[in-house]
Amino acid sequence: MALARQHGRVDVDSLALQFAVTPQTIRKDLNELCDRKLLNRLHGGAAYPSGVSNYAYEARRMLAAESKRRIGLAAAAMIPDESSLILNIGTTTEQVAMALRRHTGLMVVTNNINAANILREVPSAEVVIAGGVVRHADGGVVGEAAVDFIRQFRVDYAVIGASAIDADGTLLDFDFREVKVAQAIIETARKTILVADAMKFERTAPVRIGHLEQIDVFVTDQAPSPAIAAICAASGVELHIASEGPAPR
Repeated sequence: MALARQHGRVDVDSLALQFAVTPQTIRKDLNELCDRKLLNRLHGGAAYPSGVSNYAYEARRMLAAESKRRIGLAAAAMIPDESSLILNIGTTTEQVAMALRRHTGLMVVTNNINAANILREVPSAEVVIAGGVVRHADGGVVGEAAVDFIRQFRVDYAVIGASAIDADGTLLDFDFREVKVAQAIIETARKTILVADAMKFERTAPVRIGHLEQIDVFVTDQAPSPAIAAICAASGVELHIASEGPAPR
């Protein structure tokens, strides 16, 4: 998957040589990845999905998994016990939910079924889930009902993700229904934390969520470009680079 992302595509013969296995083994593995919609089958190999649609959910979980874990730990460390917060859809926000299991007294509102499942067994956490249309691909709850539900709240923190970040600081996503929910979440929170790994700077998506200047804290895994760093500095956005190893709690 990493090679396909880096080069755009991979071919059977090169992979067989690199991993010292037979072409038949590589074909079997590529067929499995394509069946799971992580790659697109091509003659003699496979291609990485294009930027016009979002990656399959399991593929997104695999990509930059360690970076997302570090980001999740760092973001969760910024949220005190006894806080109220909203988590939106995304594999990185789910890592924040994982790290929040150590907290006590949280009230968590979410339109992310996976995040709700992660936190529902925490005895001291109150988990409130939005109603609306459930996306089969990732368990995200979207639509006008979810937007109206979110707007009822005024929480201490919002933790949001983005599918892509443009060089001018524009935050982007693929589903306009999800974007409407994310915009409502930003409006609802006293403090908004954006969690996004460095790969988001390499991607593009068609729907505008908003701009970095609307964010209070940006947690990522690598130092961004000077242009993005300058936008954060000019807008008063606290930039936090998640370091190697566990974040302090």
